[in-house]
Amino acid sequence: MTTTVSVERSDQRLATAPARPAVSISHLSKSFRIPREQAHTLKERVLHPLRFRQYDVLRAVQDVTVDIAPGEFFGIVGRNGSGKSTLLKCLAGIYAVDDGQLAVHGRLSPFIELGVGFNMDLEARDNVIINAIMLGLTRKQARERFDDIIAFAELEEFTELKLKNYSSGMLVRLAFATAIQVDAEILLIDEVLAVGDAAFQQKCFDEFGRLRAAGRTILFVTHDMGAVQRFCDRAMLLERGRVVDIGEASLIAREYNRINFERTTSDGGAGATATPSPTPQLAEVLNARFESADREPVLTANQGDRCYVRMEVRFLAPIDDPVFSISLENESGNVAFATSTNVHQASTGHFEPGVTASARIAFENWLAPGRYRLIATVAREGWGDDAYDVHTTSSIVVLADRPGGGLADLPSEIEINRS
Repeated sequence: MTTTVSVERSDQRLATAPARPAVSISHLSKSFRIPREQAHTLKERVLHPLRFRQYDVLRAVQDVTVDIAPGEFFGIVGRNGSGKSTLLKCLAGIYAVDDGQLAVHGRLSPFIELGVGFNMDLEARDNVIINAIMLGLTRKQARERFDDIIAFAELEEFTELKLKNYSSGMLVRLAFATAIQVDAEILLIDEVLAVGDAAFQQKCFDEFGRLRAAGRTILFVTHDMGAVQRFCDRAMLLERGRVVDIGEASLIAREYNRINFERTTSDGGAGATATPSPTPQLAEVLNARFESADREPVLTANQGDRCYVRMEVRFLAPIDDPVFSISLENESGNVAFATSTNVHQASTGHFEPGVTASARIAFENWLAPGRYRLIATVAREGWGDDAYDVHTTSSIVVLADRPGGGLADLPSEIEINRS
């Protein structure tokens, strides 16, 4: 994306930070013993004492070493089961480590199990005060900040309601709003943006921006590569408990998408679906794929480059002017882009049974970074609502250095005049 910004600034926050790391992790390892069989009664354990002494070892974190500077926003990414949350829980003191050393210089606040300690039979006021005290505030500070907490959570009308009558989203909002009031130098944040509606998630993003500007040290676990590139100074990629790479956030995000996408394709296109066609079938989509300008199959595409999709359709009956269309769905299931021959008011012509047609769609790729699923459709003439066949087997990962934060990062220019 071509963006022109006529503003010069220099961020000296990291450059002027003290030499001693805020968080230092050296050769840290953590394993869990998983029993092969579990005793359900005391009688089973007494009669078969040896049966329940056999364990498998799960090495959740293996030989992780990293130093995080004061004031650094540090991302920790990886697939499910890579050890991200285990690492944070070791830092928070929830888990004891097996090997290695870790040092935390500063007051630490974990955003790992939000709402732990809430009493469902108490009202919001009592729970907020109790939880805030557990997180390190004094009783006076908790009472003084109660109104701010409730306002941030947007729960002013529900302060006298017992928490057992709250929805899960209301509970998380209340817990998050309480946790951000803690005056800690180091924050451990684990996937807290995966909940709540879009408006509340934006408030969380704004709060992260405020905390970053205030010089807090933040360790941020997430699967959202857009958030990693938006907030993080650096990031670390974990795979099966081991460090794959540590470096600039945009580079780590690209590596994460590459590894994640390779797993999807190696699993035989996991998540691929096919929509049943009408009977009798009049046409079928044989294949749909992303390809380069040279017509070679591709798995990734750089934002700002021209993107190509090819779909092949075989006709089983005489058809006039069928509609060829594609749509791209992001990982949340939202349609980020769609187009068709109808949009271009193109007459596609007449096709006899046995004829195979190939449609090639080209578009400027300004999609936000992430993975997109390709849905290719051939439909009856008209608005394309009456499909002959729908095909979903391909996906692509869009890579970008500086995402804007929306579904698409359209080219834009910004001009600022100083008076």
